[in-house]
Amino acid sequence: MPEIHESYENYLKAICLISKGNKGGWTSNSEISNFLNVKPSSVTNMLYNLKENGLITWKPRKSLRLTKKGKEVGLNIIKNYNCLINFFVNVLKLKNESIAHTLSCKIEHYLNPEVSKALESLVLEY
Repeated sequence: MPEIHESYENYLKAICLISKGNKGGWTSNSEISNFLNVKPSSVTNMLYNLKENGLITWKPRKSLRLTKKGKEVGLNIIKNYNCLINFFVNVLKLKNESIAHTLSCKIEHYLNPEVSKALESLVLEY
């Protein structure tokens, strides 16, 4: 899969997490805005980009939903985040959850499939 910009991944991750609790996986602009703590206009601008790249199905002023490709990217980022949190807390024994969260959010975008798989295997041992 071609490289996707980090900001796109953050939105896809947010949409993925929000849509889990919504009927049919549909999500609104305001839900994303609240979740990411950004202005609705910023969300709208990003939605145009995500749609243009085939990552969401959306029409302005309507709910949106992830495409297969968008969901794949979002779930992968969530998986990377969870592996990193487990690594920092269970392997490195970091006590400060805030630091573990911050590090995981920054690093999750840079794991290639090989590193992600190795990290996942390592964390499963703990």
